Order: sequence, then C-alpha cells, then structure tokens
Amino acid sequence: MNTTDWKDALGKAFNMPVPDDGDNTRDEVADEAAKGDALQQQGARKLSIVLERKGRGGKQATIVTGFVADDEAVKQVASQLKRKLGVGGSSRGGEILIQGDFRQRVAEELKALGFKL
Repeated sequence: MNTTDWKDALGKAFNMPVPDDGDNTRDEVADEAAKGDALQQQGARKLSIVLERKGRGGKQATIVTGFVADDEAVKQVASQLKRKLGVGGSSRGGEILIQGDFRQRVAEELKALGFKL
C-alpha cells in the first residue's frame, strides 16, 4: 500500500499542498533551542514551580517545568539544585522533581543561576 495515497486525498480535501517525506516542516530554531546546555538557555523561557501531593502517598514534591534543553542538561541543573538544597529528587522528561516543599528555595536558586520564573 502506498502511504502517500492518504496524504494526497487529505491535501485535495483541504485544498492544501502535500509535503514530501523529505520535507522537514518542524521549526529549525526550536530544534536548535532544544539542544545544548540548560545553563546556556537561561532566560529563554519562563519556568514554573508547583507543589504536587497527589499520587505520592501523602508526601509533597516540588516540580519545576518549562525547560527547553535536552534531558542531560536538565539532569545537571537538577543535580545542582539537589546538592544546594540537600534533598533528593530526580529529573526526567524535561522536568525536575525535588522531594518536599522547597518552592521558595528552588525559585531563589534558579534565579541565582539566571533562569526566569
């Protein structure tokens, strides 16, 4: 079965050009921003800090979201935060999880690193 058949039919239905498989429609600037060091991208995007309690057996967790860097760079920032705060946590999927309610201290540390909140 030819995979371009459905693309052609969809393009005709909406009177739009159909991109070839080789065309890259993603924004190249966004791709470049997603790569590299999180500390190099300070201030590129606002971060949000929330307190989460659900699904953790009654324990609290501070979640930091909004990073545009790759997972390795976010892990480095998480490691710095955990060391400075003296608490446990993790990072995955572009989010940092800090065990406990440390919203204020996390905000202060991220501002000291140059991130926008």
